[in-house]
Amino acid sequence: MSCITLLSDFGVNDAAVATIKGTLLLYAPQLPMIDLCHTVEQKQMQQAAYILRSSYKKFPVKTCHLILFDVLKEAEPTMVLCHQDEHYFIAPDNGFLTLAFHTDLTKVKKGLELPRDKNFHYWVHFAANIIKELQNTSFDNILLPTTELKVAPKQWKVLEHENVIETHVLHIDNFDNVVIDLTKEEFESIGRGRNFRILFMRNEEISSISQRYNDVRHGQKLARFNSAGYMEIAINGGKAASLFGLKLFHEQNLTYSTFKIFFQ
Repeated sequence: MSCITLLSDFGVNDAAVATIKGTLLLYAPQLPMIDLCHTVEQKQMQQAAYILRSSYKKFPVKTCHLILFDVLKEAEPTMVLCHQDEHYFIAPDNGFLTLAFHTDLTKVKKGLELPRDKNFHYWVHFAANIIKELQNTSFDNILLPTTELKVAPKQWKVLEHENVIETHVLHIDNFDNVVIDLTKEEFESIGRGRNFRILFMRNEEISSISQRYNDVRHGQKLARFNSAGYMEIAINGGKAASLFGLKLFHEQNLTYSTFKIFFQ
């Protein structure tokens, strides 16, 4: 195994992440541990899925990605081990992995059904023991039963009707750039090279795709596709989310998250 990555919504204001790393060190003291992110907003599964999807291929094969997002969401939490693209994923079976990969995953094993008398630390120890085993054997030889993943939870997806795409805010990065749930492949497939207008808050409009932030003047807005292949709304030298009042998708705040792209 190459290394372990950690993704959670635990934040960084207490020792939660450190105690998890301490447990992992008991089972795999020689493996590097890398934090993907611990500041995913609570209940924002699409944001967490985007962070994993946009980063895991940057790591060496045989990396184990430990996802600790919304573990206790289900009444009877179930852990799964997945083998995809020569990477390992240990996650709760709450729809996260199907949302992250946008495809059916076939190499999946059931790791644990958390007993009612056991707490989250039992979950971490069980995951750490799987990681220990994976250092000495293959996925196929892990003595766990095969299973099928739960379907992804109902989420807002890209909507296409006639000549309009409707999508929403997926992630806001540390520079206040806004990532929306639209990939370059989807945009090009639907657009077919046609002219377009991106409309969002306060009748703001963008009608071209930039390659770099400095393709526009300082303080001007732009749209580009980021390194993960998703459309990003930004301001050269500014903070797009703050300026335009854009927020992550919440059902009670639809006006803050909807983008419409009109093709001509």
